[in-house]
Amino acid sequence: MKFEAARSSYLDQLRIERGLSSNSISAYARDLGKFEEFLGNSRKDFAKLTPQDLTDFEVSLKSRGLALSSSNRTLSAVKGFYKYACLEFDVVNPTLEIVSAKIARKLPKALSVDEVTRLIESAKREGDPISLRDFAILELLYSSGARVSEIVGVNASDISISKTPDGDVTVLKLRGKGSKERLVPLGKFAVSALEDYFTRTRPALASKNSKSEGALFLNSRGKRLSRQSAWQIVLDAAVATGLEGRVSPHVFRHSYATHLLDGGADIRVVQELLGHSSVTTTQIYTLITIDKVRESYSTAHPRAK
Repeated sequence: MKFEAARSSYLDQLRIERGLSSNSISAYARDLGKFEEFLGNSRKDFAKLTPQDLTDFEVSLKSRGLALSSSNRTLSAVKGFYKYACLEFDVVNPTLEIVSAKIARKLPKALSVDEVTRLIESAKREGDPISLRDFAILELLYSSGARVSEIVGVNASDISISKTPDGDVTVLKLRGKGSKERLVPLGKFAVSALEDYFTRTRPALASKNSKSEGALFLNSRGKRLSRQSAWQIVLDAAVATGLEGRVSPHVFRHSYATHLLDGGADIRVVQELLGHSSVTTTQIYTLITIDKVRESYSTAHPRAK
């Protein structure tokens, strides 16, 4: 079997059986593309590779100047491919001896409450109905802790009212990685922003396209807003508030988790809200709060230094 056919079969398995998103599939395809290039340059048959060949591939990644995290991700993709090929096509797995290099754990960058507020408020533009959409998107990102890709995938029908002993709560359904669904409550600021967008902006946008498929956020042509466009809204807000360079695609998500934990939220609750399958992933945010405690102690306590 040729590598191209095996790779295509593997990507189909990731898409259909594991339910990975199109973005994740594209990332796997790019990483396996690097491996395919190596096979072509070295004139190797993927079904007959040795552990030494994989070591040579790892060296070739480093020679390309890739970051350690990028090399590790590519090697992980190749490992997954061979694990699949071993089961499906009886190919010998040459990756069993590969160990990913350890990289220093980086804490997520969280903004202060004031900085997040300024980011959100910057989307307001007097007399511009589209600004109500942009404002609602930023409010929703911070109120739900959702990924940008999850927000653009939300449908109008995904917003509902849940009755509780303490009153009605507006709830948002999100579809995360692996098509996993979760429900998150929305704060009053996000609810208010959504109501303004629904009544003053969305009807005009929806009238431009009868095939919007019920998408919550629409572009100027009435179609579902793209992930790139939503991310541009965040970037524009960063420029408007002088926070460019400090804003990542997950800046609202990181800030959401950090501020919840700072406010005393249980880590298991935050895990559910973020949609993490393991609490270990969520625990990285506790390092941020511990760091703040350490900094406050060293600054305030007379015998800390």
